[in-house]
Amino acid sequence: FLDPLQENKSTWKEVCPEIADGTPLTNELHLPVSIPDVTSSPSTEFPADWSIKTRLLFTSSQPFTWAEHLKAQEEAQGFSQHCRATSINFPQSIQDPKLSTELRCAFQQSLIYWLHPSLPWLQLFPRIGADRKIAGKTSFWSHDEALQQVLMSEWSVSFTSLYNLLKARLCPYFYVCTYQFTVLFRAAGLAGSDVITAVISPTTRGLREAMRNEGIEFYLPFVEETRSKKQKNCKTNVDTEDNREQGVSDDESFSWLEEMGVQDKIKKPDAISIKLRKEKNEVQMDHKPESVALVKGTNTFMLLNFLINCKSLVAAAGPQAGLPPTLLSPVAFRGATMQTLKARSINVKTPVHLRCNDIFSLEITGPVMPHCLHTLTMLLKSAQRGAFSAVLYTHEPTAVFNTTTERTLNKETMCKDLTKCGLHLKTLDQLTQLPTLGKSSIRLLEMRDYAYSWKS
Repeated sequence: FLDPLQENKSTWKEVCPEIADGTPLTNELHLPVSIPDVTSSPSTEFPADWSIKTRLLFTSSQPFTWAEHLKAQEEAQGFSQHCRATSINFPQSIQDPKLSTELRCAFQQSLIYWLHPSLPWLQLFPRIGADRKIAGKTSFWSHDEALQQVLMSEWSVSFTSLYNLLKARLCPYFYVCTYQFTVLFRAAGLAGSDVITAVISPTTRGLREAMRNEGIEFYLPFVEETRSKKQKNCKTNVDTEDNREQGVSDDESFSWLEEMGVQDKIKKPDAISIKLRKEKNEVQMDHKPESVALVKGTNTFMLLNFLINCKSLVAAAGPQAGLPPTLLSPVAFRGATMQTLKARSINVKTPVHLRCNDIFSLEITGPVMPHCLHTLTMLLKSAQRGAFSAVLYTHEPTAVFNTTTERTLNKETMCKDLTKCGLHLKTLDQLTQLPTLGKSSIRLLEMRDYAYSWKS
């Protein structure tokens, strides 16, 4: 259940040091000033951000008392609204947010997500780079092969359940978080695509080779983009170099050693070395954002089977040994456990013109998925009278999920087909848009006079 929200008095530097150190505050709202040359123009909506956030810090000149100390009835109503996919529409401004039961219930509803597996003593997100946090925790399955098989069997059932919901458009998207990479599965109709898509990041040459060997077709968006630019700019030079390479075999390239009579004294590279030399560029991008791979259509089902049977999906040693990947979803699925993001409100003092003014903040921590970010901003838009700011902390390996799918559809058709996926229609409308952020994600989001601006 939702942790009780506590109002604490603190200094601004303790709450948000990255803003306190050197970033000026506005006189009107006492919020961080956006930097003009990297900030968008004001808009009624902000672009979809498919990265997972680990923390949100909302600030406003209006208090967040409406988000504090929810009653048992309000919590229960929030859970019920989530399970029934009830959408609540609020007016542009709520006169007294603290007395709005609907607002408080909707806030509880917006914090809910679904997780598998559920091991309360372990932090199951993020998984990449989490060895230090998990180390020392009880993992009695790490040396029990039979128990590991049971865990993976249950995980496979949950994973398959999620994919089937996605295929039926009853689940909009979900994440598979392994200790090495993360996969985002999106239903047909989202991110401007008319087919199911899966984005994997980061990848390695070994993973890509394994996928190719299983017949999974995929492409590397940033590699294709770079290659396309080079072909347009240097078509003649590229053709010339290709002809030269085709005319000289690997054996001929070392013929000069024979002419010098030293072919026996110098070790000739073997076939593997030659192959690695040719794939140097591919190896260099391993673990980097440029290694992101995009899978489409029926190939996503092949990816599902590949991941279920992939032995390297689970760590063989270390703190995460034998622990199945984490599944995160906005809707319920077989074997999932309902979880809630942690929230707390803070009242801080900030210096403005030689005096201290109150500034109010609301902190949300946990795996904040795209729909949750949008839903929370809709609530704050009404509750904070169209004026708030938010610092967004991104799980960096997922920032690249904002790369475009390069396939657009009729927006009305897409929204109509996904109306039963459990998301608010306005949130759904945002997530159907073609991604525009590329390798970046939104870091600072600000609303003034009901208009958004953002920094990525």
